Amino acid sequence: MAVVLDAFLERVLQLIIYTGGTFDLFHSGHVNFLAKCSLLGEVVVSLNTDEFIESYKGSTPVCSYSEREQVLLSCKYVSDVIPNDGGADSRPAILEVMPDIIAIGSDWARKDYHSQMGFTQDWLDIHNISLMYIPYTANISTTNLKARLADRNRL
Repeated sequence: MAVVLDAFLERVLQLIIYTGGTFDLFHSGHVNFLAKCSLLGEVVVSLNTDEFIESYKGSTPVCSYSEREQVLLSCKYVSDVIPNDGGADSRPAILEVMPDIIAIGSDWARKDYHSQMGFTQDWLDIHNISLMYIPYTANISTTNLKARLADRNRL
């Protein structure tokens, strides 16, 4: 029985987990998310470029791409970081990584994540990629941190 369990654990530890995002103002919610992802396998982060963030959100990130990349690479839960050069179409970055699982926060569970990322469930099925929701850490986000800073600056 132990041999079967060992073989299972070896396979699980070989899984490639893809996640993407901006990861600006790295915080405990990011750490919790990446730690949970790392329990599934090797984590590769597709990091949004500064240009994409500006076009999508209408403002530049606080930290530059290279600063955000450096922080992510220093995180013990992250194996690699690649640029999300496809912008709203995440398929090129996903195909570059060829993950077993795409991990996203559970805050996306009731949103149209497939359209947001530029793929369909059929596309995931063709590439044998699973989508997994990871529990979201409540009450912490980059938006929340920016609001806290704004409140403190008003005093």
